[in-house]
Amino acid sequence: MLDSETKARIDSARDILVGKVPDPKSQVEQITIALIYKFMDDMDRQSEELGGKVTFFAGEFKQYAWNHLLDKRLGGHERLLVYAEGIEKMNENKNIPQLFRDIFRGVFLPYRDPETLNLFLKEINGFTYDHSERLGDAYEYLLNVLGTQGDAGQFRTPRHIIDFIATVVDPQKHETVLDPACGTAGFLISAYKHILKRNTLSPDERARLMINFCGYDIAPDMGRLSRVNLYLHGFPSPVIHEYDALTSEERWDERYDVIMANPPFMSPKGGIRPHKRFSITATRSEVLFVDYIAEHLNPNGRAGIIVPEGIIFQGQTAYKKLRRMLVENYLWAVVSLPAGVFNPYSGVKTSILFLDRNLARRTDEVLFVKVANDGFDLGAQRRSINKNDLLEALRTLSAYTQAQKTQDNPMTLCVSRKRLLESIDCSLSGDRYRLATIRTTGSWPITKLTEVAFEIKSGFACGKSDKDSEGIPHLRPMNISANGQLVWEGTKYILEEEFAGKEEYLLKAGDVLFNNTNSKELVGKTCYVDRDVRGGYSNHITRIRPDTAKILPRLLAIFLHELWHRGTFINLCHKWIGQAGINNSLLSEVEFPLPPLDEQERIVAELDGYRKIIEGARQVVDNYKADIPTDPKWPIKTLNEVCVKITDGTHLRPDYQETGILFLSSKNVVGGVIDWTHVKYISTEEHAILAKRIQPQKGDVLLAKNGTTGIAAIVDRDETFDIYVSLALLRAGPGILPEYLWRAISAPTVKKQFDARLKGIGVPNLHLNEIKEVLLPIPPLELQRHIVMSLQAETKLVESNRKLIEIFETKIKAKLDEIWGTTENTGTESEPEAVPIETADIANSLM
Repeated sequence: MLDSETKARIDSARDILVGKVPDPKSQVEQITIALIYKFMDDMDRQSEELGGKVTFFAGEFKQYAWNHLLDKRLGGHERLLVYAEGIEKMNENKNIPQLFRDIFRGVFLPYRDPETLNLFLKEINGFTYDHSERLGDAYEYLLNVLGTQGDAGQFRTPRHIIDFIATVVDPQKHETVLDPACGTAGFLISAYKHILKRNTLSPDERARLMINFCGYDIAPDMGRLSRVNLYLHGFPSPVIHEYDALTSEERWDERYDVIMANPPFMSPKGGIRPHKRFSITATRSEVLFVDYIAEHLNPNGRAGIIVPEGIIFQGQTAYKKLRRMLVENYLWAVVSLPAGVFNPYSGVKTSILFLDRNLARRTDEVLFVKVANDGFDLGAQRRSINKNDLLEALRTLSAYTQAQKTQDNPMTLCVSRKRLLESIDCSLSGDRYRLATIRTTGSWPITKLTEVAFEIKSGFACGKSDKDSEGIPHLRPMNISANGQLVWEGTKYILEEEFAGKEEYLLKAGDVLFNNTNSKELVGKTCYVDRDVRGGYSNHITRIRPDTAKILPRLLAIFLHELWHRGTFINLCHKWIGQAGINNSLLSEVEFPLPPLDEQERIVAELDGYRKIIEGARQVVDNYKADIPTDPKWPIKTLNEVCVKITDGTHLRPDYQETGILFLSSKNVVGGVIDWTHVKYISTEEHAILAKRIQPQKGDVLLAKNGTTGIAAIVDRDETFDIYVSLALLRAGPGILPEYLWRAISAPTVKKQFDARLKGIGVPNLHLNEIKEVLLPIPPLELQRHIVMSLQAETKLVESNRKLIEIFETKIKAKLDEIWGTTENTGTESEPEAVPIETADIANSLM
């Protein structure tokens, strides 16, 4: 486990370099060579203490020894020259292992600032090497900054995902292990740790184990980083080859027992020119890598591969052939991961393919597991949350490998190989094969959409005559709101001549519009057309014309929209190329309850009554602005003039704990109040350091700085806590009430000042100097109290309307639940055999 002191030292070393070395990979390289440099000197010192001789910095290289480098008698410029010359010449040092010489080959000092070097070397000097495992963990933490490697499509795999794959694949102490796109060797190290946790090895066994591990990478710099990472984890001679597995045949005949990889997701411009020994003819790197891994497994081999969604569903010939080959010979499980696993470097959607020749032969099914939460939110910061499906996924996968069966549920699904191979594209999206049938214990019979609709018809795409304000309305997904209403604001139009001949797409009162293509969360939004419209609708919309002798159109729209809320249509989406989609054939099979017509009329009247109350209350909530009055007689002062303290939180990345001192960020300032529930914790030691500067207290105002400006909250309780740099803390002076300060900086007129001061690329930020210059009207204290009391009364009314919305939304849900009865997804009735699984040893990395 990485200790907070080492972690803070790594962060500090990077902070020192960032002004002179902005590229993260260059920062890692500079820290790497400095760590190895000091490591060699430490081993020399240790050798001397034990009565031996200096080995590394001997002969002509004695002048570059670390203790000489840090000699206080050495001037700044002189030290810089010695260090720069030392790292450039170190690859010629015959006294050091070839591994170290390779690490130093081609390196140089990219800056010439003595002060920066002095600070940097002082920080590196604080590292100790008394525990190689801890040093390896520290180095892996450093490698976190290597999130992406540019156009190669390589993204650093999160540690908990690597450990998850290693646990499922379960490498053994006698087996050979390969990562053909090893990057920083994360998979190899995880496999090594996995084996060590499950075995007590003698020195000889450990030595034999280490030579069984091999990695390839096409990039020399990544090969260097992986060798260092393995060395610091105890591998004396890491086997990492600079090798292009897709174009070179040199190592084609090598086979391995275990292969784990996160291959590049993108192909170079101009594609790839692979050799002719692949079984699948392709020029896409992700196809070739999966083919390579499958073909290079030993007869009893196993693999875990992270793949982009293209491998799962793309319709090109190479992708389909690859999927068929995997289903026929190798594939036993597909684990779908959330789309934000690789944030903030990429939002690419990924899955894990698990291959096992023996298991694939023994079972006629493939297991699909859908992981909705991996223990972290899906935002850019990937903060830990309480929801984590990985442990349950591990149990399911383990049970399946031993019993070859599991019960279908919302998270898992077993699909026969025959069914997969019979589908046209052999899609590996488990949701494609999940039935949308709804069972009910309610009072009404179940019907299919096709049984109550005269017509289910998709629209047409417009040409280049797209207009904003004139011509024929052309409705699109944006015209269907999340509340199930037809919205005319922002409607697009097409020319009369383009609509000529398309009268079949005219809209009539009673039509139901269904959003058939969109982001996966929005497919299924449905609305009711309440009047005839001389206009059409896009190919992203399906028009449903109900049989009014069987179902009221308004109720059909409500039912379909409710199914969207329940997530039914996500499971039916049939493609994921940019957007998700559901075809009319699958839509027509969707089922729902069908009450008699007189009961339908009562249901619609009741639900519409609830919705009218909600709409009225929402008007109040959405349109209320808690602005403050102004008077030209009141003095105008800057925040700096009326506050006794304006500061921000720590810039250091905190070391979060399970318990301890509360730690707030801008995510905890929600809707003008502090969310004390979803908080992080830091250690009392970190708090002791931060409290010397920050010391928040009751009555302080917290202002979000990072792109959500104007969102402020007052500290309403006596609580010990610290804050992150994304928050500014403002403490009212004697001439202003704390609550007036909070209300004033939250007012729309003041928010405009904050917006005008935002700076930065990507997520804009407010600097403290900009905050200090924001102007506020400052009435007398008694008038401030009156304004605050008036705003409190208004806020209570708004909160009452918000509560009213919650109450009647609950009533709507209760009514729909009453109609549906108890709902559940259909699945098999068989219960899987209970199989124990050891997950405790990786629980910490998965939580």
